[in-house]
Amino acid sequence: MDNKFEKLFAEYPFTLTDEMVKEAAQDILAKHFDENNNVEVWKQCLHSIDLTTLNGEDTTEKVETMAQRVNEFETHFPDIPNVAAMCVYPSLVQTAADTLTEPIGIAAVAAGFPASQTFVEIKVAESAMAVAAGATEIDIVISIGKFLEGNYQEVYDEISEIKAAIKDAHLKVILETGALKTAENIYKASILAMAAGADFIKTSTGKVPVNATPEATYVMCQAIKNWKEKTGEKICYKPAGGVSTTDEAVQHYTLVKEILGEDWLNNESFRFGASRLANNLLTSITGTEVKYF
Repeated sequence: MDNKFEKLFAEYPFTLTDEMVKEAAQDILAKHFDENNNVEVWKQCLHSIDLTTLNGEDTTEKVETMAQRVNEFETHFPDIPNVAAMCVYPSLVQTAADTLTEPIGIAAVAAGFPASQTFVEIKVAESAMAVAAGATEIDIVISIGKFLEGNYQEVYDEISEIKAAIKDAHLKVILETGALKTAENIYKASILAMAAGADFIKTSTGKVPVNATPEATYVMCQAIKNWKEKTGEKICYKPAGGVSTTDEAVQHYTLVKEILGEDWLNNESFRFGASRLANNLLTSITGTEVKYF
């Protein structure tokens, strides 16, 4: 391991086993889930959603329809705050930008999403092009294979180059926690991403068997907390992939609240990457089945 990264990881030591992480997360949920499982929290969770469509069959018409649904949301649900952003593939950013009239973010997955297995020059160019088309946020995946083989410098450099290329746009760095497997790997990847310039760290793509889990949220929030204590820098958090029910959303909300605190409980600091979650939260909030999005 490069001495630079030995020093970095030594500054942010991680001493928990996977079993300890699981027990700690479950303990928080056992004590605090019920107090957060209410309409106001459901509304906040909805307000924190990146409304997402990331399918090979996505069309201009599909993205236009989604954007119009966002535009008309207040008419249908005047007492419920709108979603935080729309998340689409780079080729459909312009469509979202041309159709949206509501002041929400436009996120684009980029940099060879979801596998991140392409040339760094293409990663940088795709990210910058997405911003030029109207994206205000860029979601990228770390080079998982390079991380797992200990090539931390290359992972760091890629993130840094993309961050420089997208300028003022927010960079969300996806760790693909299901592929990293261990709590220690997730923690180290969190620290590495933050050191390289991530504005958000994010669990998953939704394209692998294991996505956002309470354990991943626990570890990543601990990393964010430790980073804030040492640097004073507030990094934001996004669980994504596999968060589809109201209960699952409240679980992640509860962990963020208990580990990071009230300052993160807003849609500038905390997001959900989700497609099905929005309708399920609307159903919980209104008490009737909703299939709006």
